[in-house]
Amino acid sequence: MGNALEGRVVAITGAGNGIGREHALLFASEGAKVVVNDLGGAGDGTGADAGPAQKVVEEIQSAGGEAVAHTEDISTWDGGASLVQAAVD
Repeated sequence: MGNALEGRVVAITGAGNGIGREHALLFASEGAKVVVNDLGGAGDGTGADAGPAQKVVEEIQSAGGEAVAHTEDISTWDGGASLVQAAVD
């Protein structure tokens, strides 16, 4: 784990898979605490699954980093506000 981002908190959307996942892992490897946001829906936007976000959190934690999963829909005001609150907490 690096320390370029030690003491920083980042919220990364779409972090359960693909490029979002890679960003989450990179930020964590540099010392950031990561809020892994991913609704976990299907490619067509339907459904929800906490699994992808939680899997990334577990990867970060097993590497010695700190992360929490956030699986709310941030396209809503309440979802966006809860993401910011998760980062503050």
